Amino acid sequence: MDIPFTVEPRKDTGLFNAKVGIWLFLASEVMLFGALFSTYILLRVGAAPGDWPHGLLNIPLGMLNTIVLIVSSITVVMAWASLKMNNFARFRKFQAVTLMCSIAFLCIKSYEYHDKFTHYEVQLNDGKVLDGHMTESDAEKFEIHGHYVDKAEAAKVTHAWQEREVKEDHYTVKRSDVKYMESYGPWHNTYTAIYFTLTGLHALHVIGGALVIFMLWGPLAGMWKTDPERYTNRIEISGLFWHFVDLVWIFLFPVLYLL
Repeated sequence: MDIPFTVEPRKDTGLFNAKVGIWLFLASEVMLFGALFSTYILLRVGAAPGDWPHGLLNIPLGMLNTIVLIVSSITVVMAWASLKMNNFARFRKFQAVTLMCSIAFLCIKSYEYHDKFTHYEVQLNDGKVLDGHMTESDAEKFEIHGHYVDKAEAAKVTHAWQEREVKEDHYTVKRSDVKYMESYGPWHNTYTAIYFTLTGLHALHVIGGALVIFMLWGPLAGMWKTDPERYTNRIEISGLFWHFVDLVWIFLFPVLYLL
């Protein structure tokens, strides 16, 4: 038994079933990310003046990731257009670039996450606060590459790459001298919590979209020979999801990195 409207459009919507489904799914995704963006805005507006951290993210890396995703959106469209012109070999090339872009995006994001989990705020027993990246550690001491900050300004520290007047150096800290220390993971403050929530959820969408594109590009590519029109429709549907993923990042980058 053939499933209706897998290729031909429905009379009530003018779309084939899969496209109706993906638009309904993307509508739910808009509500999900819309709620998270609204939460961020409320937290940001409700923060006391001067308390919201700035400069904790690497803007050049964020910009690079933005460029990577924009390129992947272009190659997704070119891949679909290649199938429309019955050029399967060219489709494979463009989708291969899309997959490489997705891997590059995840690698850059992993590097940023690693940076946060090795970046520490260390409060010493004498009241000083040391902020920087841990380079070496053992049972009695650890090495920090960073700088001392005023205790009152500890929540607003920024990386030296952004504020050039901040001089960083290597410090050896005895564990017995540490009153409290914590990395810049999602538990550190409200800003890092919402940052990891938004970017982590987005990264999961990138992984899911890349897996679908890979399956259609590789193991399921045989459908091109048996049912090329339906296969082309599936590429279009995966491309619509990928465009949504890219669009979310275009909103995330200025909200989290620039504002």
